[in-house]
Amino acid sequence: MQTRTYGELFKVTSALIGTGGQLAVGEQDQLRHFINRRFQQAFDESPVWPRYLVSSEARDIISLTISGLATGSSSDQSAKINANYILLGQDAGTGGAVAGTNVYYNPAIGTKSSNSIGSATVIYKRSSTNRWEIEVDGSIDLNTISEGSIIVDATAGDTVLVEADTNKKNNPSEVVTWTLTAAKVSGTPLVVDEQLIPYAQTGKDTIGDFNRIHRKRAFQNNSSMEYDFFVDFNGANILNIANSTDNEAFVSYKKQFTPFTVTSDYYNSVVEVPGEFFNYIAHAVYADFLRVQNRQEQALAEEQVAQTYLALELEKIDIRSNNNTINKRFSTYVNRQSR
Repeated sequence: MQTRTYGELFKVTSALIGTGGQLAVGEQDQLRHFINRRFQQAFDESPVWPRYLVSSEARDIISLTISGLATGSSSDQSAKINANYILLGQDAGTGGAVAGTNVYYNPAIGTKSSNSIGSATVIYKRSSTNRWEIEVDGSIDLNTISEGSIIVDATAGDTVLVEADTNKKNNPSEVVTWTLTAAKVSGTPLVVDEQLIPYAQTGKDTIGDFNRIHRKRAFQNNSSMEYDFFVDFNGANILNIANSTDNEAFVSYKKQFTPFTVTSDYYNSVVEVPGEFFNYIAHAVYADFLRVQNRQEQALAEEQVAQTYLALELEKIDIRSNNNTINKRFSTYVNRQSR
């Protein structure tokens, strides 16, 4: 996609203002703030700008969250435990966990390869006690016996929490009382079931706005079940998930807005400016300067010029029909079923 430079934008805008050269230092700083303001305004005009649109990208589903723990009397492990957890799958039963029970881990801790996860915070049901445990620096083998199998190494990690309920629970979120390792952590753990896709995931762009969420990869040859969801401070919460053992979904989203960070040598900056926003920003910022000078009628006329440039770019999106596929849909019993 076409780009221009920040230096070009500064020069064009200065020419519109009519300085005959460079703006004064104070006006340059003012122009910088106006540019970022108008940049975000253009960015917010459409959820499907091609430059910022990501279609049907695989994202982890957070199945559990743990909070409420604090520093223990010796070494602090709470930062490794208060976190979001991904459901890896069900244990094969040949290691330290009960066969067929869920195994969870904190993706922010430890290292993951194609066949193992090491030095991780792990939640599993220990086979020798039939109790849920949470370990730090644990180890999990992946695909050891057959595709999709998981084996927890019960001797690798340090146990920090153990289920203390007399009646054993099927899910760690159902556990009422935990026994804490006092030297490691303190406080009262709160374990909550989730079906959450957070805004940020390691190695991927941060999500700015969620557009659509599908169970499988969408917009290819076959249709895929689409989820309803609501968005809160933590991310997108999936409603009525098809299978509680699913650990990923495919998200179509708009990337997070990132303002320009140029703070000096504005006229020579080579920072990239989206070509589709260039003319809009230049004329809109000029309109802002006219308002500062109380030239309201001229500012209004220049605002119309800027809006015309932006409308032309938005029309291109409509022509490509992105609004009918990625962003909008008619909801019927046909397109809401998996087929």
